Amino acid sequence: MVTRQTTLQTFRKLLVLVLALTITLAACAPQQATESPERQVATSVAMTVSAIKEETAAAQPLGTATSAPTESPAVVPTLTPILSTPTAFVVTHPATGGSGSGGSSSKPDYNCDPDIGKRPFDNSEFAKGDKFDVKWTLLNNGAKTWVAGLDLTYFSGPKMTTVTFEQLPEVKPGGTYSVVLDAVAPSTSGHYVMTWKLEGGFCWPYVAIDVK
Repeated sequence: MVTRQTTLQTFRKLLVLVLALTITLAACAPQQATESPERQVATSVAMTVSAIKEETAAAQPLGTATSAPTESPAVVPTLTPILSTPTAFVVTHPATGGSGSGGSSSKPDYNCDPDIGKRPFDNSEFAKGDKFDVKWTLLNNGAKTWVAGLDLTYFSGPKMTTVTFEQLPEVKPGGTYSVVLDAVAPSTSGHYVMTWKLEGGFCWPYVAIDVK
């Protein structure tokens, strides 16, 4: 007859045996290797670097060296001054009368010399009320033709002529036109200047006399 105590002892022996067998099997079974955190980080970095190298090589065109390009020094452009040396700017004004000898070789479009053969001479003397002739020979020394119909009119000073207006014909460059007018000296003593003007304002013939 099996007693209760015997059954309990037998159960305990079986339990110890099963526990020992479990420990033995666990010790003999291959364990899964685990990487340290440092090793895992190193492996991740290596894989990342390898992937970058593969993408860089794939992006290179055929026949192009895969070595890293060398950086070329930046080229700084040389600034050129607008004016290398100070330049003087000269403003010239076209002559409005006279022969214009010397100076610039270019002629103004419209110009004249009213003093060719002028009569009377400047500062000629006359008695009060004397009659005399006024003569102007106008020279076109400009670059353009004076069209027909330009008006020569009295402008200022005593009106010593019997007329105050004359119309000119066409006068080409280098050509002349003579004007002869009847005049009377003023009735009082003094120095007198009478000025006329050619239409356009580029010719100013005048008479200057002394009355005794």
